[in-house]
Amino acid sequence: MKKRLNIRQAWKQSDKTGFWFVSPYAIFFFLFVAYPLCFSFILIFNRWNIVTPMEWVGLRNFDRMFRDPLFFKSIVNTLVFLLIHIPLQICVALGLSLLLNSKIKMQGFFRAIYFLPVVVSGVVVTILWQQMYSFDDGVLNRLLTLVGLSRIPWIVDPSFAMPSIAIMATWKNVGIYIVLFLVGLQGIPHELYESANIDGANDRQQFWKITLPLLNPTIIVIVVLSTIGGFSLFIEPYVLTGGGPLQSTLSGMLYIYNQAFYFGHMGYAAALGFVFALIILVVVLLQRKLIETEPTA
Repeated sequence: MKKRLNIRQAWKQSDKTGFWFVSPYAIFFFLFVAYPLCFSFILIFNRWNIVTPMEWVGLRNFDRMFRDPLFFKSIVNTLVFLLIHIPLQICVALGLSLLLNSKIKMQGFFRAIYFLPVVVSGVVVTILWQQMYSFDDGVLNRLLTLVGLSRIPWIVDPSFAMPSIAIMATWKNVGIYIVLFLVGLQGIPHELYESANIDGANDRQQFWKITLPLLNPTIIVIVVLSTIGGFSLFIEPYVLTGGGPLQSTLSGMLYIYNQAFYFGHMGYAAALGFVFALIILVVVLLQRKLIETEPTA
């Protein structure tokens, strides 16, 4: 009987200890995740500018949204960014990971140096590229004039502004995806390549028949992460162009920020965020449907 009591006391003590270990995260979750989500859901159906009390408006925020040309402009701009950024991100990351996975000199050095842009502040990177993109004295235009080419209006022409941001974002984030591709490449059994060599397959055939199909799960992860990151595009257009020129770099997150903190339309911004979250979900599901393939026997 005493033994059973001791076991029960030990369990109770263990429960208390576990509770104290979990409580910091529970407090963080309720304060910074659950409460903001619930409050944002309430804001969707209200008009609020932080100063005055909330005013119930029902579905008027959504009605305003679907009559707002800038809302659709921000979606189009974000999709343009994704169409440029995702293929460029995958190609650059895959190419560099294949190079780093091979036997090259100073492999450890290169594996460390490519990740540096990831850990640098996004604001710092954007300011750096802002100087490089300068029309008159930027590094890129100076190089173009040295080889006899004309200057490119990287961030002052609506046709070049969003592609320029996509190039910068690729340079900033490529290190993360190189790591993912390296993990995928090192998980491919080497015996498959040995068998392909015996059968007479060249490097190109091995890449298309072995490497790329077995990297399909990694590619799906990278596409999903790049899509979510693309829809979260904010720092680059905010610092680099402010959404211009002619609203050509106005991303969804920048538009939500402007509505919330520049114009004080908190309810409308919450409705925009809710719709953008649904758009991200739909796009990611479609991407998985199109890209994901069943492994062949």
